[in-house]
Amino acid sequence: MRGRLMHLLMAGMAILAGTATASLAADATADPGAFLAGTTRNCVECDLAGRQLAERDFQRARLDRANLETADLSGSSLFRATLVRANLKGAKLNKANLNLIDAKGANLEGADLSQALLFEADLSGANLAGANLRAAHLGRARLNQANLTGATLTGSDLRETRLAGAKLAGANMRGVILDGQNLLDMDLHGIDFTLADMVGVNFTGADLKGAQLAGVNLFGANLHGADLRGANLEGANLENAILSDARIEGASFEAAIMPDGRRAP
Repeated sequence: MRGRLMHLLMAGMAILAGTATASLAADATADPGAFLAGTTRNCVECDLAGRQLAERDFQRARLDRANLETADLSGSSLFRATLVRANLKGAKLNKANLNLIDAKGANLEGADLSQALLFEADLSGANLAGANLRAAHLGRARLNQANLTGATLTGSDLRETRLAGAKLAGANMRGVILDGQNLLDMDLHGIDFTLADMVGVNFTGADLKGAQLAGVNLFGANLHGADLRGANLEGANLENAILSDARIEGASFEAAIMPDGRRAP
């Protein structure tokens, strides 16, 4: 009886191993032609560099480690697609539906993501250096440890976006929506936040040296211990904001509404 059970167990393990091997083989032999024809949603490690793929339906596609460098995917739907460690350097993804994509570790350097839908997208550890995210919808997206150096985020919606560990040096964040964000201890020095909405943002201990905060709505923001040396807060709304222990040497508060509701001269 025991020998029969062992035989059945070994047989089951062999079947599982065979299934896993077959699955890996299927991934390795993914057919770009079949994928583009719509007969399969699997194109793991496919080479689709430079392809014209605008306005296509790639919902729930598997494109992990695929090469999509400079591909034109503008207006396409990649809803719930997986793009883990995919190469999308210089790709056109403007106005694309990227809601709920899994693009952990993907290379999106210099990609055009303007007006793209990225609600709850997972871009953890992704390279977005120099990417165009103008007016993109990034609500509840994961950008933990992402590289956004020199990226354009003008007018983008970043409410409830996770930014812990993200690199934002040189990013253009004019007019972004960051209401309620937790930016505790983040390095934000020199960033242009002009006319942004930052109601209730937690900037405790953040480095905002030389930042452009002119006309920013900082109502109720927590700037306790923040470094605001040389920052421009002209015309900013700081009503009910916390500035305790903040370093403000050289900062400009001209015409700003101060925490007590009074306008600075």
